Amino acid sequence: MPAKAGIVVFPGSNCDNDLYHVMKNVIKADTEFLWHKDGSIGDRNLIFLPGGFSYGDYLRCGAIARFSPIMKEVIRFANNGGVVVGICNGFQVLCEAGLLPGALLVNESLEFICKTVTLKVENNKSIFTADYGIKEEINIPIAHGEGNYFCDDETLQELISNNQILFTYADNPNGSLNNIAGIQNKERNIVGLMPHPERASEVELGGTDGTKFFQSIVASFD
Repeated sequence: MPAKAGIVVFPGSNCDNDLYHVMKNVIKADTEFLWHKDGSIGDRNLIFLPGGFSYGDYLRCGAIARFSPIMKEVIRFANNGGVVVGICNGFQVLCEAGLLPGALLVNESLEFICKTVTLKVENNKSIFTADYGIKEEINIPIAHGEGNYFCDDETLQELISNNQILFTYADNPNGSLNNIAGIQNKERNIVGLMPHPERASEVELGGTDGTKFFQSIVASFD
């Protein structure tokens, strides 16, 4: 079955339209918006949680969005093997919801960072990175104040031994443990990453290194 993408829109999301444009017009996938108050994801078989400042980032980033009505269905979908992608704030929501291990802390510099960074592809045997080469270096923008990935030692060893770390920073911009920029769950159907591949998917935006991320995901449905 072809990919049918659903992009969840929370109050404060600001990358939802970017994701919609890339999935609909660049990747050419069937794509729809899903409202945070919806109780169903309909016929969608691929869910994106976009970047932004859901619910104003009150309490902790993603802490309130995790309890929005649609997340009950997203969690059920994910736990049944459905493919879920969280980018930036979406990554934070996935951690708050317990769908991914660890947490995103305030950047080590205590400053919001907005720039293009170099990532290393640590695992290309996933549905999210299959189009990349192992250890390939790609340039993807970041824009966050709380992107400092942290987990306990036991969780870190599990991430390493299970090949759950998909992307690392070549030059750690935010203090993330082990330079972690993106991880997948043990079951390999959920991914979270702080960098924004949707902002690096067209030549007009200065680069297309993010395109392979979306192409990899969509190809896994064919």
